[in-house]
Amino acid sequence: MTGRGLFTIAHLTLHEAVRRRILTAALLCGVAFVVLYGTGVHFLARDIARHHMPLVQQRMFLTFITLAGLYAVNFLTVMTAVLLPVDTLSGEIASGVMQTLASKPIRRSEIVLGKWLAHALLVAAYLALMAGGVLAVARAIGHVALPRIQLGLPLMMLEGAVLVSLSIAGGTRLSTVTNGVFVFGLYGLAFIGSWVEQIGTLAGNEAARYVGTVASLIMPTEAMWQLAAHHMQPPLMRDLAATPFSPASVPSPAMVAWAGGYALAVLCVALRLFRTRSL
Repeated sequence: MTGRGLFTIAHLTLHEAVRRRILTAALLCGVAFVVLYGTGVHFLARDIARHHMPLVQQRMFLTFITLAGLYAVNFLTVMTAVLLPVDTLSGEIASGVMQTLASKPIRRSEIVLGKWLAHALLVAAYLALMAGGVLAVARAIGHVALPRIQLGLPLMMLEGAVLVSLSIAGGTRLSTVTNGVFVFGLYGLAFIGSWVEQIGTLAGNEAARYVGTVASLIMPTEAMWQLAAHHMQPPLMRDLAATPFSPASVPSPAMVAWAGGYALAVLCVALRLFRTRSL
């Protein structure tokens, strides 16, 4: 199914993404965020030391600040995962570039898979850069190291992979603007549904928990962040539900499998839709 054409398309897509202003804007915003975050952590850590806060409270507070930083990184990664590939197919179809590309001896499946691979790599690199910046600041200034980041960061990347797949699939049939609204709408559904589930769990409301679970099945992105946040905090904070990032209802490993299958299924739909698209 795949061959040299896939890697050719991936290379061309990476080259195109690098010269586009949206990637530059995302990187500039990311650097600005890490600098601002580091400045804030510096003053907070200095204030904590000045007030001689007990060591356990210091650790919990700085861990919370680190998780807040990663939450912002997660949101920026979501934006990047949607906006980078949102017009990679629809824009080229509208401009006529895709018609020229499709006339070459490259299979349509290779076009879709090459573009998916390129954008998934870009999102992974962006997440690694941003999360690495936050974690480095937390370690250097706050002397805090989150546990199990080897579990949390891949879950955040899985969230990005789901959004890349959706954005590319939507681009096979929808216009750029409609595609963006559609994917962000699904993300918003997952976000609201997840918080409904958390509140329902705390309140003992089974109906609210059910609504949240259904929303996560429709769009599993927020569940991946909730599980990542669960892993990347000390057991004491998880048990006490000490922060907004301590989920009362923890997604199961089955939800991780669902998210992976979801991304793969959406990519297969994209292949099917693009293969039958009239160019």
